[in-house]
Amino acid sequence: MAPPVTELTDRARDIFRAVVDGYVENGMPVGSKTIAIASGLNLSPASIRGVMQELEELGLLASPHTSAGRIPTERGLRLFVDGMMQALEPSAEERAAIEARAGHRGPVEEALAATTAALSGLSACAGLVMVPKRELALRSIGFVALSPDQAMAVLVSEDGSVENRVIQLPAGMTPSALVEAGNYMTATLSGLTLAEARARIGRQMAEGEAALDGAARALVEAGLAVWSEDGARRPVLIVRGQGRLIDAAAAADLDRVRDLLDDLEGKQEIAQLLDSASAGDATRIFIGAENKLFALSGSSVIARPFRGPGGRVVGVVGVIGPTRLNYARVVPMVDFTAATLARLMG
Repeated sequence: MAPPVTELTDRARDIFRAVVDGYVENGMPVGSKTIAIASGLNLSPASIRGVMQELEELGLLASPHTSAGRIPTERGLRLFVDGMMQALEPSAEERAAIEARAGHRGPVEEALAATTAALSGLSACAGLVMVPKRELALRSIGFVALSPDQAMAVLVSEDGSVENRVIQLPAGMTPSALVEAGNYMTATLSGLTLAEARARIGRQMAEGEAALDGAARALVEAGLAVWSEDGARRPVLIVRGQGRLIDAAAAADLDRVRDLLDDLEGKQEIAQLLDSASAGDATRIFIGAENKLFALSGSSVIARPFRGPGGRVVGVVGVIGPTRLNYARVVPMVDFTAATLARLMG
């Protein structure tokens, strides 16, 4: 565990900050001569090297074998983020770019993807958003016969969107039973989400309240099941800007970049990580091996939940990039994007 910031001397804090700032800016180890020239600390390179050695012994800095300079360790970055970082609020231009993408007309998934792309471009990271699992509120459900054993189930949600699915018809299904099942579902389930609809239908059938014959009853169950099963498989993660992870500094460590891109292919694992960030209101920052998913690639994730109607968490937005990303700039940017998406979802 890193020592508290208060246990560092003013000189150690200044030199540590200089190393972090230099590393974040160019991804290269920072030497004592560079700090002596650029920091304005009025210290000799020898004095700075002595303090850097002390910081290394505390586990806050490391000295790569290829250079005499130092870089912050993951422990050091955690200390910096938690105790020393001074946030830089997004500029008016950056805020406008994010808000413009969130105002994209069309399905909400397209607005989320566009906003994520904007966040990726502004942060120079890959943008991530966990798409809200679609809790469709139903307006009507109907069935159109296609053949003796197949029908088209037509679902209209309260937002006017229409979805069609081909389902297998139960044995003995007649045209009148198709109409009966559709009328029953529309009258009984209008205004409910799929989860609520399945619960109500299950309860009514269990209690014998559903005035349906056997074939219509089976059709109602099949009509709800097809959407529920599809929704469970629906992708819940949008990733934009993977190419931004390959910059000049990353080119010197292609194995790490390859590991990171492989991590991004494991969307289910990424979604689980973002889901863990959905509890509470605060921005979560995962640095390198703090999360086992990124132990090999040495990457960081900054994520924040956003809320919809009623204050319910409906998704998480964030970025993934190298541990040397500019936390002071990117954290407030993620915060602003989450607030923008909350307004969109509201």
